[in-house]
Amino acid sequence: MASNIIDGEIVWRPGRELVEASVLHAFMQRHGLADYSALLARSNADPGWFWAALIEFSDFRFYSPYQTILDTSRGIPWADWCVGGTTNIVLNCLDKRMGTPEARWEALCWESEQGEVVRWSYADLNVATCELAESLRALDIGRGDVVGLYMPMIPQAVVALLAVAKIGAIVLPMFSGFGAPAIASRLNDAGAVAVITTDGTWRRGRKALLKPVVDEAAALVPSLKHVVVHRHLGEDVAWNEGRDHWWHALAATVDSTDSRTAEMAASDPFMIIYTSGTTGKPKGTVHCHCGFPVKIGACDLGLCFDLQANDRMLFFSDMGWVVGPMLAYGTLLQGACAILAEGAPDFPDEGRLWRLVRDLEVTHLGVAPTIIRSYMRVGGGGIGDYDFPALRVAISTGEPWTPEAWVWMFEHVCRRRVPILNYVGGTEIGGGILGGTVLHALKPCSFGDAMPAMGADIVDDAGQPVGPGEVGELVLRLPSLGLTRGLWNEPERYLEGYWTRFPGLWHHGDWAARDADGFWYVLGRSDDTLKIAGKRTGPSEIETLLMATGKVAETAVIGVPDDVKGQAIVCVCSLLPGVTDMPALRRELSDALVAGLGHPFKPQAILFVDDLPKTRNMKVMRRVVRAAYLGESPGDTSSLVNPEAVAAVATAARAQI
Repeated sequence: MASNIIDGEIVWRPGRELVEASVLHAFMQRHGLADYSALLARSNADPGWFWAALIEFSDFRFYSPYQTILDTSRGIPWADWCVGGTTNIVLNCLDKRMGTPEARWEALCWESEQGEVVRWSYADLNVATCELAESLRALDIGRGDVVGLYMPMIPQAVVALLAVAKIGAIVLPMFSGFGAPAIASRLNDAGAVAVITTDGTWRRGRKALLKPVVDEAAALVPSLKHVVVHRHLGEDVAWNEGRDHWWHALAATVDSTDSRTAEMAASDPFMIIYTSGTTGKPKGTVHCHCGFPVKIGACDLGLCFDLQANDRMLFFSDMGWVVGPMLAYGTLLQGACAILAEGAPDFPDEGRLWRLVRDLEVTHLGVAPTIIRSYMRVGGGGIGDYDFPALRVAISTGEPWTPEAWVWMFEHVCRRRVPILNYVGGTEIGGGILGGTVLHALKPCSFGDAMPAMGADIVDDAGQPVGPGEVGELVLRLPSLGLTRGLWNEPERYLEGYWTRFPGLWHHGDWAARDADGFWYVLGRSDDTLKIAGKRTGPSEIETLLMATGKVAETAVIGVPDDVKGQAIVCVCSLLPGVTDMPALRRELSDALVAGLGHPFKPQAILFVDDLPKTRNMKVMRRVVRAAYLGESPGDTSSLVNPEAVAAVATAARAQI
């Protein structure tokens, strides 16, 4: 199995000025490391050294210092970090800046769908956090209690993330587009005692009410005692006296002038994030006060992506996906500004994203490849009318790139000046496994290298390393500081899901490869694998050939049962503007696959739909596409942002019969 994405040409190299001004360069100089390869080698040989050095370098603070950086006495899957230390993520996001000039730095910048802009300093954010923290304490919510968060991307969502952690409780962020059953299942699994929500939000010019959804879910959650409601739209909502509380009314009754931050063990959880698997119920990943912030904030955003104090980061996402908390906690840990936008990147006008990047002086722009493909579909949304002088880093995650989309991003958004730093990892990792840095050159669709102290590798079915150009499973050979501390109340499911496929190795579930120059590539989920006439391949390789025709906007390639080949290919595509469904188009797409991969890869069927089922962070859900095509149950679809697309695939499939 090989891929035509691998072995491209280098299209960007970092300049000396960029390198010498970077966080990564300063860290390596402090420790006498000649280059990134030396850093990677030392961090993989001694991960305890790396994390201890990064904690000191990034000024991550403890109330009581840890005694042991790493304890694997219970086995690698249950590694314990910073043993004996006490801290709190809020100590490092807010508290340490109070009473210093940093308190006046801008912490949050938010734009509503109507164009209203709100800017908060670190001091402003601290005041709001302390008020909510004391309000929660007044409701007898505290250490170890689970509090759900069901809010859109508004400043109060960041306040809630901080306030819950500040009092030693555990925040449970949920996608703001979930329906009541998805909310109830997560609240019940976690034993949540409270939910923080809002009356509603704006979505493409329409009011979407959130409080009624919480009311419906609450009736199914016996452990739930309190619902705290922020008044955002000013809508009238149903009220349950004794259970429901207006945020502003609670804040008016408490004294927050001396709000204390709870001193927590470094390994105490502060957040549960649920991630949907291919089968079964969602998995509750568990993140602690030390691991998540040091990994995702200090290492990934700070060292690798060069997010520095007073930088400004925008990433369209939702607090229910790990990117939302990464944006909130990660920027604050670095002394940077989190830029939030309510609504969509292309409403009320197609070029909203580009205007935000320009007008709000974004230095770090996060995108999913799907967003870029959607802009390609509409001719760029007027991107040629915008300049981005402040932009210096682009970050991409969520799905593998196609070369056409990557090049479009590099030329039209980055203007061949700004690097695209690919990023793969996930909710369970608490950050990334592979990523670019400002020290690495770029090839289209590539990752610069593995991230430090992860022991990343690529192995075959027997767990043996593969050579350059060979595709295998992405694994970790080391425990990472940021890894989930198991799954919430499901230790056996955690071991079975991640540690048993290759004993002693973390199995991530992605196909990956390295080229002869050491560049890494991720080629899609291994559970999406196709085996056609005995040949194993990933769908992204086939999808790349379809996209290269210049006729297809997005596609999901799936495998379906076939009596002769074992599996046959079905291509579900959305088309670029001006391209229409014709027999000649289907022949052209089919011929492109045969020419690229051989006759066994001639598709059994090609379907055209307006949209593909996606999660909020813009991952195309191939398993859902396959189930819809075959008329099977799609399993957990609670993470979909466009559930109507599932029915559209099923309808298109029936029309072919």
